[in-house]
Amino acid sequence: MVPIRCFTCGAVIGDKWEEFKRRVKSGEEPGKVLDDLGVKRYCCRRMLLSHVELIDAVLEYSKLFSGESE
Repeated sequence: MVPIRCFTCGAVIGDKWEEFKRRVKSGEEPGKVLDDLGVKRYCCRRMLLSHVELIDAVLEYSKLFSGESE
């Protein structure tokens, strides 16, 4: 889950994550995508560039403890 706001300046960045992820996955340059989305501050850029989706890994542990199996 991407943070809703930048930890440093408090600007809203959560609404830009899906668009950023989609465009980078399609092969666009991350810096250009951030420029197009209007993310100018380096603290906010860092939040999107360094974010790692961990929710899928966490959900695996949920299945282990609930007794579900694949």
